[in-house]
Amino acid sequence: MRITKVFHWLIRVPFTEDILWGSGRRIGTTRLVCRIETDAGITGWGETISLIANVPAVFADVVAPLAIGYPVTDVERLHRHVLGAGFYHHKRAAVMAIAALEMAMWDALGKQAGLPLYALWGGRWRKDVEAAAYLFTNDPAALKPRLQRFLDSGYETFKVKIGFDEKSDILLTETARNVIGGRPLRLDVNGAWNIATAKRQLEKLKPFDPAYVEQPLELDDLAGHAALVAGSPVPIALDESAYTLSDIGNIVRAQAADVVLLDPHEAGGLWQTIKAAAICEAVGIPVTLHSGAELALSQSAYIHLAASIPNLSIAIDTERAYLGGDICANPPVLADGRFEVPEEPGLGVVIDEGSLERYRVSDIAGAYLDKQRADWFPVKPAY
Repeated sequence: MRITKVFHWLIRVPFTEDILWGSGRRIGTTRLVCRIETDAGITGWGETISLIANVPAVFADVVAPLAIGYPVTDVERLHRHVLGAGFYHHKRAAVMAIAALEMAMWDALGKQAGLPLYALWGGRWRKDVEAAAYLFTNDPAALKPRLQRFLDSGYETFKVKIGFDEKSDILLTETARNVIGGRPLRLDVNGAWNIATAKRQLEKLKPFDPAYVEQPLELDDLAGHAALVAGSPVPIALDESAYTLSDIGNIVRAQAADVVLLDPHEAGGLWQTIKAAAICEAVGIPVTLHSGAELALSQSAYIHLAASIPNLSIAIDTERAYLGGDICANPPVLADGRFEVPEEPGLGVVIDEGSLERYRVSDIAGAYLDKQRADWFPVKPAY
């Protein structure tokens, strides 16, 4: 079964509220969605995160043309073909564009086989998938009722963005711990700390027993993260440092993380994510999945990954609570903080093409910076 046609849409679904993080203000999620047609009459759908303009450009100029004639089984070859077309120089610019097409290839293959994707990746390891409540505010007073809403909805794991300034790091954490009790609490710094601040803040945060502190230092500083892993009782997780398979190898060699967050869009595909998880499994590192506000296609792919990978053993990030819409009639079911695993062939979701047109855009906006602070821009490290 070979690819005969490739179509794509750039879409933006608004958030129900602005999301604040260390790199700015997000007003919605911009995604690239693609559909492939095959010579067997089977279609496949894929989705990727699209935060910067290189994603649709690389998809349209390189990924889509190369895909014509490809067997849908050859996901590894397609990934390396795009890198070999010059993008080994710019791997982080290419992986997000590759991911949409690669996901569509898996979707078509699953439909041809009549199997859900988890069945193609070793079978079902867990019966459902826990999701973490995700909190975005720099105001401790505003954080408390938001935490309570997630708690009342049945969530058992919580993730809070910090990294705004030294004082709020502690106040936000203290507020969260007081509301959620002894439940797992994750803290995400987004690379805002320098090494001296990290040592001081980790010591202050230790009494609140965080499950981990994510990306405390800027993404290239593996030596600094390794020093924190060796010297701090608070577990260290890496996300922005852990995009590609090469990144994972470097992290493991450097002993720079206790936990790794993976993302198929930032790895260049679902298969690359499976390989990255296996590397971590071999050295005893648990993994989870980063969220960039996935719509139905990517959310379903996440669930299939989490259902089949043994060491994807901690709750996955999700921003579904903030989505103001979606692109399909049967999105993954999230209840009491857990996702059901789709059993239909392929990804298991059906796309509403009318929704694609309704949310279609021609540009990327509202991912970084902050229009309410015109002269501000993020610096890593910030303090």
